[in-house]
Amino acid sequence: MFENLNITLPITDPTWIFFLVLLIILFAPMILERLHIPHIIGMILAGVAIGEFGFNILERDSSFELFGKVGLFYIMFLAGLEMDIEDFKKNKTKGVVFGLLTFIIPMGLGVWSSMEFLGFGLTTSILLASMYASHTLITYPIVSRYGLSRLRSVNITIGGTAVTVALALLVLAVISGMYKGDTDNWFWVAMGIKVTALTLVIIYIFPIIGRKFFRNYSDNIMQFVFVLAMVFLGGGLMAFVGMEGILGAFLTGLALNRLIPHVSPLMNRLEFVGNAIFIPYFLIGVGMIIDINSLFTGGTALKVAAVMTIAATASKWAAAFITQKIYGMSKNERNMIFGLSNAQAAATLAAVLVGHGIIMENGERLLNDDVLNGTVVMILLTCIISSLATERAARKFALEEKLQFNGQKEDANIMPEQILIPVANPETTENLVNLALMIKEDKTKNPLVALNVITDSKNIQERKLAGEKNLEKAAKIAASADVKVTPVTRYDLNVATGIIHAAEEYSATNIVIGLHWKANIIDSFFGNLTESLVKGSHKEILIARYMIPATTIRKMHIAVPPKAEYENGFAKWAGHLARMASQLACGIIFYGKEDTMGYLKEIVSQSPAASLASYVAMEQWNDFEIIKGEMHPSHLAVVIYARRGSISYDTSFERLPSLLAKNFSGNNLVVLYPEQYANENGFVSFSDPQGHNESQHYNRAREWVTDLFKMNDLPDSEKKQDKQN
Repeated sequence: MFENLNITLPITDPTWIFFLVLLIILFAPMILERLHIPHIIGMILAGVAIGEFGFNILERDSSFELFGKVGLFYIMFLAGLEMDIEDFKKNKTKGVVFGLLTFIIPMGLGVWSSMEFLGFGLTTSILLASMYASHTLITYPIVSRYGLSRLRSVNITIGGTAVTVALALLVLAVISGMYKGDTDNWFWVAMGIKVTALTLVIIYIFPIIGRKFFRNYSDNIMQFVFVLAMVFLGGGLMAFVGMEGILGAFLTGLALNRLIPHVSPLMNRLEFVGNAIFIPYFLIGVGMIIDINSLFTGGTALKVAAVMTIAATASKWAAAFITQKIYGMSKNERNMIFGLSNAQAAATLAAVLVGHGIIMENGERLLNDDVLNGTVVMILLTCIISSLATERAARKFALEEKLQFNGQKEDANIMPEQILIPVANPETTENLVNLALMIKEDKTKNPLVALNVITDSKNIQERKLAGEKNLEKAAKIAASADVKVTPVTRYDLNVATGIIHAAEEYSATNIVIGLHWKANIIDSFFGNLTESLVKGSHKEILIARYMIPATTIRKMHIAVPPKAEYENGFAKWAGHLARMASQLACGIIFYGKEDTMGYLKEIVSQSPAASLASYVAMEQWNDFEIIKGEMHPSHLAVVIYARRGSISYDTSFERLPSLLAKNFSGNNLVVLYPEQYANENGFVSFSDPQGHNESQHYNRAREWVTDLFKMNDLPDSEKKQDKQN
């Protein structure tokens, strides 16, 4: 039966190679989770076991080269993409200081230890020391998994990584050029010009290309492929000018950071594909290089590995310790910095492979086989230490954050946030869902409810099918951002009461709807539905109209009426808009009275958007011509409204619809009604659904006049046919 089976090791068939790698990616985390070992270590150990120097099950073929390269670029790209740019700007000095410390200390200790204990020459010692100085954010997925990517310590480490990796790669380029005969008088000048020019191209030109692409193409697959292409373009160009491509991938992540919100379908896809396939493939490939046997064959590989590991780990801990003391940081912040910065992989592998390939005049390799084997063992040990340290620090941070969040929630007795999104137009569904995703609290579970209201009219079955398609679309958009949506179909007297009743049934705290398009000259700016909804609900209501994708907004202009700070929902809407600005990494400008600006500063200063915000005091808050002059097609105008009878309402609000239509007819616009105290006698109730929905009494008259205007616009033949019907 098994006569025709010809199984030889290592397995070279691509199908079985890919199958076995997927099995490792699937089962390694399950097994190691019970042993409380970080997943990253499991991938590397699995690579050791199946590789040439283990059980020789798989051959490290070109697939490991390809997927490993993608995974390596992915780690650096995600590090740049998930970085909080504004927080990085606030901590950029700390990041640069840490970057210089984590380069200088390993260089000094590395050169001394290599010459003193290993007997290497100066050039070899400098190259070895540069390997200690560089580090790879191989444990960054741990931070991402715990949702801690915006911590100060994380941003400082990422900023320091950019500095030390760039300097370490520069050392590698110089030494490599020395043995190629390239380091003439113009080498430094040419290298500096090329790297600087390319960095400027990536930082300034890539976002322009990305912004135009995202505005014109909304297809999910096209956007994902475009981003991946930009990553490899940045990496390839950086390699072309003589530096390692990982630096280009990191800069590409920084460049596209503002275009890809942290809570968005595209971000979710990028993280999913990288963490599911590419990054594990890279880690397994690293493990396959390690030759455990060489440590016990009587050579100096074990000694080299011990010296390298101790020097690299001690110097990285010293850099983290000094940074902690300089800036008065906590011990757990120091542990996080050390954990993220201790792992050696990307630039270290590049350096050892380049050094191993250089043949000196005496016929020996610049970095011999013992150094090669010692390096991969050092990579394994530093990755283990780094993973354990990062996991431990991340758990402490997550526990502290959870206790703080639970305590605040219990003390304030705050209702869980629930955002209701009525979906009727499939063309606006994506922007409404994305708006809800950007304002929602990160820790809220199942925060979105998508609603389809069916009224008692003709073609109910057709309306139901069309509504179900809209609900399905909303659920898919949110699910791609790893957010669950509760789809609801409701039958009611009219759409407004259906939304109001659903908001009460599902305890909605916010309602996000689309601004209707004015159908004719007697139609109101907001439309009958919106007016009825505002009169019948005390919830915070956002009425949105987007001319471009919501995720490509570059700046927000917010007009705030006088006395808005006295409204019940003032802090709530200010927090939502600040959260939205933080997600988009866009500027946010508040316009209004000076007194109101003072209260806004106090609230926004405590949010992640503090450094993004600016404030303009105006005598007339509704002088929209001033705001219009600052507007750009990529900007968003937000007008804070007030319900009739509220504290901030005055007679000037009667003219606002015409002012909005005049000044922002072609712009992205959000009109926001703050939350009010519930008034049992002032809103629609279940026992009397028609009682206070006063605009409903005029529906038939308005529809009759509308039909009359439409009839006047019809040709005579159609008028005659309509009368017959």
